[in-house]
Amino acid sequence: MQITAQGHRPGTAGYRRISTALFAAGLATFAMLYSTQPLLPALSTAFAVSPSQSAISVSLATLGLGIALLIAGPASELLGRTKLMRWSVVAAAVIAVLCALAPNWPTLLVLRGLQGVALAGLPAVAMAYLREEVHPDSHARSSGLYVAGTAVGGMTGRLVGGGLADLGGWRTALGGIAVLGVVCAVLLLVLLPESRNFTPTRPSLSQAGTVLKDPALLALYGIAATSMGAFVGVYNATGFRLAAAPYELGPGLASLVFLVYLLGSASSATAGRLADTYGRRAVVPVGCLVTLAGIAITLTHQLALVIVGLAVMTAGFFAVHGVASGWVPARAHAANGGTAQAASLYLFAYYLGSSVFGGLAGVAWTHAAWPGVAAEAAALSVVTLALALALRRVPIRVRS
Repeated sequence: MQITAQGHRPGTAGYRRISTALFAAGLATFAMLYSTQPLLPALSTAFAVSPSQSAISVSLATLGLGIALLIAGPASELLGRTKLMRWSVVAAAVIAVLCALAPNWPTLLVLRGLQGVALAGLPAVAMAYLREEVHPDSHARSSGLYVAGTAVGGMTGRLVGGGLADLGGWRTALGGIAVLGVVCAVLLLVLLPESRNFTPTRPSLSQAGTVLKDPALLALYGIAATSMGAFVGVYNATGFRLAAAPYELGPGLASLVFLVYLLGSASSATAGRLADTYGRRAVVPVGCLVTLAGIAITLTHQLALVIVGLAVMTAGFFAVHGVASGWVPARAHAANGGTAQAASLYLFAYYLGSSVFGGLAGVAWTHAAWPGVAAEAAALSVVTLALALALRRVPIRVRS
């Protein structure tokens, strides 16, 4: 794709509109996607299902999103970025309302799967849109800001969900998330600028081959799956850990632990700036080491230290994801296109890891309590680190 304009620079009205719109969209997407995560103990009780079964409400949404990403990315090359992003968030907000009204467990699970599919349009093309519409000097920075929005969304959804669950149960909680989704969908519709540098193209087999064969992209897909699997697995089990002895916290108090997502928001933006200065290859391995340190700290039994460990792990994860997710379209662009396809594959791996390893964390919790969950997360993080170090030996195509 040929870029016809330099792109929006920080400080301009266009850049502010893009930043605000995608921040709101990222917030809504991840608030809705993980809306049931802080409610897992409540759902387990309300529907008489096991902890691992309740976690399916998270896994089905992420799995539906991951599969739909494989279609949404290539479709955006024909339909356009802005149209797909706008209606993706609108459709997901409508389904969020229906989730709050679900009459039984099977219906809720079906709606959660459909919601994941609807949400795919935003993450599938957001990075490609930024690559096309933001000035090249600010690509990593703008990617970091978008990922910061996803971090705030994850935190907000869990805080709102947990707090409202204490007040009125799981239906009230999901209803509150639905209202948030509707508000953010309106902001996206009003603020997001139309594409200036997008030209509809028919996805080619040569581009598909490139994004499946490039060793750097393959390593980045692996980083997506393993880092996200570790992260979601830890947080899926955290609700059950805090609800059990010796903590015995209710959903509202337990959800306060998600305030540590603020560190994730800050770390993704900071990592983006550091990557612009020192290169992505230097920043990602450091983020992996921070993640491992956080997981180790959670093995303590003192609540304050458990929270510190979660905060450190969250900061490390978002540093890795914030840089790696922006690295994918940059690498694909240097290989003559396929940015949307590469971004879709990255996120497919990301949500596949969330679905598979997040679900396995419920099994680990049932059979080995927190040490089992931490062991799974640590093993996945070691693989992430190995892939990040392997990237340092891959020939550079762009400044990375």
